[in-house]
Amino acid sequence: MGNLPTPVTPIGEGILNLHNWILLICTIIFVGVFGVMFYSLYAHRKSKGHKPSQFSHSTFAEITWTVIPTLILIGMAIPSTAMLIKMEDTSEADLTVKITGYQWKWRYDYLDSGVQFYSNLSTDRNEILNKNEKGENYLLEVDNQVVLPVGKKIRFLITANDVIHSWWVPQLAVKKDAIPGFINEVWTKINEPGIYRGQCTELCGREHGFMPVVVKAVSQEEFDAWVAENAPKEEQAEETQSGGSGGQTLVAVNAISTEDGADDPAPAIR
Repeated sequence: MGNLPTPVTPIGEGILNLHNWILLICTIIFVGVFGVMFYSLYAHRKSKGHKPSQFSHSTFAEITWTVIPTLILIGMAIPSTAMLIKMEDTSEADLTVKITGYQWKWRYDYLDSGVQFYSNLSTDRNEILNKNEKGENYLLEVDNQVVLPVGKKIRFLITANDVIHSWWVPQLAVKKDAIPGFINEVWTKINEPGIYRGQCTELCGREHGFMPVVVKAVSQEEFDAWVAENAPKEEQAEETQSGGSGGQTLVAVNAISTEDGADDPAPAIR
């Protein structure tokens, strides 16, 4: 469908296919019902001498218009329910990322490696004030992108620090509310490398429109290199001295500071 973003995840593809099939069913029902109705109005009009029937009810008609819609709804409910169950299955994830919404930025914690950072809007202020021409990705640019590996099941734990936000990336088919004091979870598995953009979709205050999300999907090798690059050198040395086993986990904790220097009160998940 040309009006929907091209999905790059199995869930996104499943949702798009389900949408197209249900839209087709609805279109067939629409054409059939209104076709019969308009034909009846035209073919049985008074000017041709037709007179209305005088029956009060029809058992056959009542059974028919009850059973057929019921079967149609059941036929749509079965694949829809299967898709909802699949969307909620966050088990056996290869990577877990905690996402915390702030007014008006995002914080990302890679719980498997320890990498942490804030992601802020990076659009030139002069574009926002209409002093410069707006760029191609106006209000959809950030200083720190969310780097994720392709072909891996990624579990997101989503919460908020202050008010309700909502983390949304259309092409990943991920949209989940970030609620203070509560953890929502969702997952994705990206098929193709690329840059995928989204934004906060819950009205969260004055700069709600300035909370973009930018996901950069890369190969596993590039992701591992990115994690290594973002690991503090002293912690890498500690990992080496401790003689980490094969498949060692890099502990990468970036320096994090807020404008007021307050501790992050968002729920801690391990």
